[in-house]
Amino acid sequence: MSTTKLLTIPHRSAVLDDAHIGDIRGAFGTIRHGDIGPRDGWWARLRTLLAILGPGLIVMVGDNDVGAFGTYTQAGQDYGTTLLWTLLLLVPVLYVNQEMVLRLGAVTGVGHARLILERFGKFWGAFSVIDLFLLNALTIVTEFIGISLALDYLGVPREAGVIASAAVIIAAAATGDFRRFERFSLLLVFGSLLLVPILVWVHPPIGQIAHDLVVPQFPEGGKLSDVMLLIIAIVGTTVAPWQLFFQQSYVIDKRITPRFMRYQRADLWIGIVIVIIGAVAMMAFTAATFAGHEEFGNFRDAGAVAAGLGKHVGHLAGVFFAVALIDASIIGAMAVSLSTAYAIGDVLTLRHSLHRKPKEAKAFYAVYGGLVAVAAALVLTPGTPLGLLTNAVQTLAGVLLPSATVFLLLLCNDKAVLGPWVNERWLNLFTGAVIAVLVMLSIVLTASVLYPDMSETTILAILCGGTVLALGMAAAFLFIRRDRMPINRIGQTTWRMPPISELPAPHMTPLTRIWMIVLRGYLVIAGGLVLVRIIQLATTGEG
Repeated sequence: MSTTKLLTIPHRSAVLDDAHIGDIRGAFGTIRHGDIGPRDGWWARLRTLLAILGPGLIVMVGDNDVGAFGTYTQAGQDYGTTLLWTLLLLVPVLYVNQEMVLRLGAVTGVGHARLILERFGKFWGAFSVIDLFLLNALTIVTEFIGISLALDYLGVPREAGVIASAAVIIAAAATGDFRRFERFSLLLVFGSLLLVPILVWVHPPIGQIAHDLVVPQFPEGGKLSDVMLLIIAIVGTTVAPWQLFFQQSYVIDKRITPRFMRYQRADLWIGIVIVIIGAVAMMAFTAATFAGHEEFGNFRDAGAVAAGLGKHVGHLAGVFFAVALIDASIIGAMAVSLSTAYAIGDVLTLRHSLHRKPKEAKAFYAVYGGLVAVAAALVLTPGTPLGLLTNAVQTLAGVLLPSATVFLLLLCNDKAVLGPWVNERWLNLFTGAVIAVLVMLSIVLTASVLYPDMSETTILAILCGGTVLALGMAAAFLFIRRDRMPINRIGQTTWRMPPISELPAPHMTPLTRIWMIVLRGYLVIAGGLVLVRIIQLATTGEG
């Protein structure tokens, strides 16, 4: 940096792996540990941003994985661009959720799963890791399903391509060099922009896209239950539980401190812009490609979309889509596997850093590589119910997402954890409303899995009940928090959470305890019913 000042006063830290302390060695630059020098001028600020770039970009583009490819192209192929508005509505949800996570990472130095364990007890700590492990394992399987679909279109032998992809994913992390991993990940991020040339070749009507982005509407003639399930799928594939665990731990592993918070937020915004561009492109060029053809309204999978692009637009368009699908599946598998390895390392206090060689963090790399290897093997095993696994991922993610957001909100209001970085009141109101909506959508999704023939009247009743719940939660929050003292923000840039052992016991109000009991009951009932239904489908051969 231009003028470098180093903070030499030692600071007691809560970090659990000493590899998480040191210079920030990003893909595009280095910031010395303890650097408190001013960033005067645009060039100094740009260099700082380039060094910080990574966590937001990777977590956002990693979420535009095979599930997103399938969901966005299904929306375009079945309903045109009428559901584009859902993407803009999700932008503030994406930013608020992930901004809270990056704040937790930079300020605490401790991963999401470990904070839940320490502040809410062993039950919730174990639950957060176990459900993350199961959901992520299924998600990684779907990433390899996407790779196999793309390989089939490209004419590459499936077995060789899946094995080679798994080897690349494992090798990317196993170098013991954080900067090398990040450079490879950002190369994949830029690879996701292959979707843009397809949009240009298809040249869908820009006016219609602009209109449908800002005007909420439902497709004419579309069955409400089918449309609602697709909207829920869009929410579930855009806002996923693993994102919370990944970004918080990745910020910690990159050694980013609160001093660089505004650069982290800029990184997150860049990632959101790229992911929305990709989502809009997929929905728009799929809608334009299949309009007026027999495939419109008959979505099958992402592989069929590649074939349709090759048929109606040109072979190169199909190739670009297939390569982008492989690119998205690889970065998705890397991020999801890494979030699991980070979480387990945090909870068990194991060495868990990409700065370490495999021989220095054997358990960390064993979890990461093991998940990838097992997922690849399952996809290559004849008879594996791949369609059922894909549906299971979407359903379980929908059930678990509200609980993940609840813990995120509680942690971001814990003064012992975040000190001067705790949430503003407006942020709590917004997040509370988001949680209510997520619970509502989760109930619709769970009910639809259990009762596939659920009527439109039932869906509307759930939506109305959810709206009442959201208003009730907002009113309760305003009443309970009306006397909250103003937050003292002095010393924000240097404040860090003290060691976990020195934190006071969390303050749990009676209302918070009641909500935690309700949440536990909901998760047990909804998760249990969904698992029973999945087992029924598997045993009857419907998957």
